[in-house]
Amino acid sequence: MRLAIASDHGGFDLKVALIDELRSQGHDIVDHGPAQSVSCDYPDLAVPVARAVASAAADLGILVCGSGIGMSIAANKVHGIRAAVVQDEEHARLARQHNDANVLCLGGRFTPNERALAIVRAWLDARFEGGRHIGRLAKISALEG
Repeated sequence: MRLAIASDHGGFDLKVALIDELRSQGHDIVDHGPAQSVSCDYPDLAVPVARAVASAAADLGILVCGSGIGMSIAANKVHGIRAAVVQDEEHARLARQHNDANVLCLGGRFTPNERALAIVRAWLDARFEGGRHIGRLAKISALEG
């Protein structure tokens, strides 16, 4: 799977750990930065990942900032993106199964590496269920104009 990933300084260390693990699992990772842990603004990193997913240059995206919240707000401004902040595996599964979340947002300050890896695995393994959720997502898409 081709995954776009980025972080700000608050999520840099977790991003590096995720990249290493995901590459070892055979995923094609496109790192949108930063290349080192320096102070940066999360919208500048979230938008390229969101655009990569929206344009199908990447299958899915992963964003990491201090809390995950700022990245999700910025990513969700891009048409076609459904970014979800999650803290555990069940929320990750539901984000894919019910909301067809195409960008996962994690909080680097609050999510230990092992938990983050489990969350990402659960999210990647889950599939959108369709059915009753299709109409709900259509209503969300209609809000994008």
